[in-house]
Amino acid sequence: MTNEQLLDLVWDAADSKKAVDLIALDLMEISPIADYFLICHGNSETQVQAISNEIRKRAEEQGTRVRGVEGMDKGRWVLIDLGDVVAHVFHRDDREYYHIERLWSDAKAVEHA
Repeated sequence: MTNEQLLDLVWDAADSKKAVDLIALDLMEISPIADYFLICHGNSETQVQAISNEIRKRAEEQGTRVRGVEGMDKGRWVLIDLGDVVAHVFHRDDREYYHIERLWSDAKAVEHA
């Protein structure tokens, strides 16, 4: 699976659980951390956890190794490390507070088909 296909899979998984304001950022030219970030939010801790679980489940079903998951217990900001694709699933309030899109403002937004 290519990184672009993995990004699509993560996007679709988040969208299936009604994630809000999805954005994908292309980091290839600006950071060695990952090729892509997917950023989205849910409106409750339960929704954040459901979105995160769906991303992890679909990635594992496709044979992608989940390198790490942080923040699942609180459901406020869950980071799912899939290698070259990293998903950030926020609670609405925490997304507004941290606003990581601003921190990565040099990255280009990726259009989702």
